[in-house]
Amino acid sequence: MDEVTIGMIGAGTVGGGVYRALKRNGGLLASRAGIRVRLKKIAVKAFDEPRKVAVPESLMTLDWREVVEDPEVQIVVELAGGTTTARQMVLTALRLGKPVVTANKALLSAHGEELFAAAGEHGTNLYYEASVGGGIPIIKSLRDGLIGNRIDCIYGIVNGTCNYILWRMKEEGAEFHQALKEAQRLGYAEAEPSLDVDGHDSLHKIGILASLAYGFWVRPKEICREGIRSVSLADVRFADQLGYTIKLLGVAKRLAGRGVPGEPKTIQAAVYPALVPNHHVLANVADSFNAILVCGDVVGDTLFYGRGAGQDPTASAVLSDIADAARDLKHESPNRVPPFVPHERNGRVAPAAECVSRYYVRLEVLDRPGVLGRVATILGNLGIGISSVIQPGDCPGKTVPLILMMHKAPFAAMAEALEAVGRLEAVKRKPVMYRVELCD
Repeated sequence: MDEVTIGMIGAGTVGGGVYRALKRNGGLLASRAGIRVRLKKIAVKAFDEPRKVAVPESLMTLDWREVVEDPEVQIVVELAGGTTTARQMVLTALRLGKPVVTANKALLSAHGEELFAAAGEHGTNLYYEASVGGGIPIIKSLRDGLIGNRIDCIYGIVNGTCNYILWRMKEEGAEFHQALKEAQRLGYAEAEPSLDVDGHDSLHKIGILASLAYGFWVRPKEICREGIRSVSLADVRFADQLGYTIKLLGVAKRLAGRGVPGEPKTIQAAVYPALVPNHHVLANVADSFNAILVCGDVVGDTLFYGRGAGQDPTASAVLSDIADAARDLKHESPNRVPPFVPHERNGRVAPAAECVSRYYVRLEVLDRPGVLGRVATILGNLGIGISSVIQPGDCPGKTVPLILMMHKAPFAAMAEALEAVGRLEAVKRKPVMYRVELCD
């Protein structure tokens, strides 16, 4: 049986999982791929740092160059994280003609174009299934399985921490800070949780998926980003009364252009909390699970569901990429499936102001005659229609919530309207607004 030698950078959560999975299922991988994988060396930050999986010290080195530049190492597996030193590691390996497997979504989001170009220039490849969705095979599905489809839209619950927090808020009536504290206790959220709860992690992931789906590289600065810190238990409960569940969604939609030569393609790429109808499958994704809905013009709706993070799911995706890289080396076809094909060079990402959606709005207003009329007048003057209204309770002269469900409108018009509404004397707090998705 043929053999390939790999070197790994990082023995933390994911790296430890890959080491353990290779020990447990290396024989299975070899029998299926027809190639035996030998792990020669692992670069780590320190020999004595705490690890969930014990790694023999004889395998470890403190110098990543001993892994990348070792002539026996044929495949480099980068699991160190970060975007600075990791970029240097990956570029060094690619320039040596060595394929790289990575789970580093932040690195790809920031430097993907450069890394893919380097892989092509030096006749090698970059494999990154584990960068989005943990063990969910979404990268290969978009790149290979759905290659004959124009992608109409992608809706993804791609951050397990946020999904767990919002799920706890709805199912158990927890406030945001309580649900976050529990997520931290369980290890779903970091002590400093901004990467997750402020939407940065989801932004990296939906940017990668949008780029693959629409054929031009979507840069992080082009993606609208909102996190879930603003989501209150009151909004979770009002949404439920209206038949909706609040989820943090990564969204990529084709707004114009169907890939006809010369016709510009415009897409939306965004991350934001949104109301999803309770009957929709994405509304029922519980706990820390991920789910990604992809709609193609030929296949229709497809759903990818599973653990989107964690040691074993991510290790599973890394092993899949190692097997692909090994087979490509064996058959001397390193660019059999290029990491990214820029087939739509004149595409653009629409600014948030241009994007159209339905909306949920919560106002805190004085309970007195004429307030709703003044609010409706402001909205109507900007061409925005109200589809339904609820006002819980009856407290004349006191402050009460006023819940409005809006028809479709451009985001810019809604923002302008709510700024004017917020200046009304009867409106006592800044208006709250969330988009409503998947209700067509």
